[in-house]
Amino acid sequence: METTEMMNAGNLPVILAYTGLALMLVLSGIGSAIGVSMGGNATVGALKKNPDAFGSYMLLSALPGTQGLYGFAGFFVINSQGVIQEGMSMLQGVAILAAGVALGFVALFSAIKQGGVTSNGIAAIGSGNDVFGNTMILAVFPELYAIIAFAATFLISASI
Repeated sequence: METTEMMNAGNLPVILAYTGLALMLVLSGIGSAIGVSMGGNATVGALKKNPDAFGSYMLLSALPGTQGLYGFAGFFVINSQGVIQEGMSMLQGVAILAAGVALGFVALFSAIKQGGVTSNGIAAIGSGNDVFGNTMILAVFPELYAIIAFAATFLISASI
C-alpha cells in the first residue's frame, strides 16, 4: 500500500486512534521511568546512611511505576474493543486520540511528581526519620490523578 493511499481520509481515524494509543503508552512509560529513577537515585544516597531500610526504599522507589501500568491497561482496554479498523468513524478516532493524550500526559506528570515525593521520603528515612507510612500516604495523592485519567479512558472506551 502506498503512503498516499494510507493517508487518505478513510484511514485518518485509524491513524488518529493509533497515535492516541502510542502517546498513552509512551508518555506513561517515560513518566514511570523518570519517577522510578528518581526513587532509585535517592535510594543509592540513602543506603550510605541507613542500609538496613532497603525494603522501604525499594517499595517507595517502585511506586511511580504504576503509571506506566495504567498506560498499558488503557491501551489494552481500548485495543481489545476491536473498534480500531478501517471504516471507523472520525469521532471514534478522535475519542481514542483524546483518551491517549489525556492518560499519557496525566500519567507522565503524575509519575514524575510522585517520584519527587517518594525521593524525599527515601532521603528522610535514610536520615533516620520514621516517615515511611506518611510518605506512602502523600505519594498516593499524585497517583489519584493517574487513576482518574485511567477511569476516564475506560469510560471513553465504553462509549465508542
